[in-house]
Amino acid sequence: MSLDKVKKICRDIDAKKIAPIYLLMGEEPFYIDVVSKYIEDHVLTDAEKGFNQMILYGRDVTVEDIISNCKRYPLGAEKQVIIVKEAQDLSRMLDDLVEYAEKPQPSTVLVLCHKHKSYDKRKKLPKVIEKTGVVMDTKKLAETQVAEWIRSVLASRGFTITPKASQMLVEFLGNDLGKVNNELEKLQLILKPGEQITDKIVEDNIGISKDFNNFELQKALGNRDVKKAFAIVQYFSQNPKNNPVVMTLGILYSYFSKILLYHASPNKAEAAKAMGVPHFYMKEYDIAAGNFSMKNASAAIDVIRTIDNKSKGVGAVNISNEDLYKELILGILGR
Repeated sequence: MSLDKVKKICRDIDAKKIAPIYLLMGEEPFYIDVVSKYIEDHVLTDAEKGFNQMILYGRDVTVEDIISNCKRYPLGAEKQVIIVKEAQDLSRMLDDLVEYAEKPQPSTVLVLCHKHKSYDKRKKLPKVIEKTGVVMDTKKLAETQVAEWIRSVLASRGFTITPKASQMLVEFLGNDLGKVNNELEKLQLILKPGEQITDKIVEDNIGISKDFNNFELQKALGNRDVKKAFAIVQYFSQNPKNNPVVMTLGILYSYFSKILLYHASPNKAEAAKAMGVPHFYMKEYDIAAGNFSMKNASAAIDVIRTIDNKSKGVGAVNISNEDLYKELILGILGR
């Protein structure tokens, strides 16, 4: 939904349907940055920007400062653009903008970037801006949705990606779309138009090992492949910066939770839907569910919780990552 909203706002700007006020808010800062940058780059010409484009920061200004600037008239241009970044720092005072938002200056484009959480929709300001301008409320994607987002973004840029390569990116970068997009842009610089991104390309250019990553670890555990699981965590222990324990534990917790959902679902189609897993990955979960009953999967989750506590110093003092990983694998596969 957020991506569709972004595209619509950008299309409207290109068509000169420019609102006098934009409230860009929510949990996903990436979309807020995309829209505010698009407005910054496309509403005014380079010649007009010098006198008519202003970047303000919520921590440095008051609502009165914003209103005062908004009521100025542009110089040598039809419009002026005022972008307020980190507007969440003004949250307690933003409702003082209501009177201005009810009758915004037609020659001013005010952009409020309210990151990391939505502005309280029960308050008056969002309701007023819905009538006089544009409100965009962004939501964080679940990690299960990021692989599809990667495929969609790359398709719009004329590239494709293999399922394993996209999964490697998700596991390495999580659901931080800003980080994911930065890595995709790096890859695009070295690719030919229409080229497919493979796990080898990801491994060679982003520093993710195709053989020693969390995707391969969960697969090794699902197959009860003790030798491979220990080889992977040994690699993790030697490369802690790129393989933090907390990330591995989070991914494995999600993995075994999905195995529980698999067992609880009436059929494979319902299981895939409940788990949020693409159908082409279900074969792996068929095998894992055969190797881990509901009782075993629940026990694995208990082990993960215990190791997570120990990694934070609860019940253990100065325990090394190597020992944590060993205890993790033995605890999960020793059952």
